Amino acid sequence: MSELISYHLEDGIATLTLSNGKVNAISPDVIAAFNAALDQAVTDRAVVIITGQPGILSGGYDLKVMTSGPKEAMALVTAGSTLARRLLSHPFPVIVACPGHAVAKGAFLLLSADYRIGVDGPFSIGLNEVQIGMTMHHAGIELARDRLRKSAFHRSVINAEMFNPQSAVDAGFLDVVVSAEELQGAALTAARQLKKINMTAHKNTKLKVRKALLETLDNAIMLDQEHMG
Repeated sequence: MSELISYHLEDGIATLTLSNGKVNAISPDVIAAFNAALDQAVTDRAVVIITGQPGILSGGYDLKVMTSGPKEAMALVTAGSTLARRLLSHPFPVIVACPGHAVAKGAFLLLSADYRIGVDGPFSIGLNEVQIGMTMHHAGIELARDRLRKSAFHRSVINAEMFNPQSAVDAGFLDVVVSAEELQGAALTAARQLKKINMTAHKNTKLKVRKALLETLDNAIMLDQEHMG
């Protein structure tokens, strides 16, 4: 499929493994590979598991691209927000098996999935945009507003507070935390369970539940383009 995202299909479960350097930076090429892998997963009618390398899901957008110029930064953020929207409306269940750190766009991947499993350990999960001098984009704000607990939303988005895996469950970034050794098994167990649901009902219900969020995200993506353009 791509060396940036490997694609492994077994028993109706597609595992997408992100592999782009030690922080798994999200670049335009990674997003293109993501979209190609999701296309394949739809063709395969597979439940999706997204995962990273031991210790990290992703540290966020590729800063080389983000600092190379406003046009490049806008294009990457737009592509990333569009990917989040796609994941939220994906016709089959999406699980993220988060093997460690998930920062900025890495944490937004968690907020775009149907079920999120993290691993226990000294890992940081959260949105550090304000900490590194980036004003949070509209699409990011709306996604966080919808998926995070209200008390954690302000602390996360405005204060750039980082959470450990246990507190990330309470905040709304994760659904459950397991040991590192249990992560793969827990993800496969969840995927097998989700395979049993009716996929047409899943898709239609997901689109009903997230209708307002998807419309809000569409508007937010346009606002971000106007603002950054």
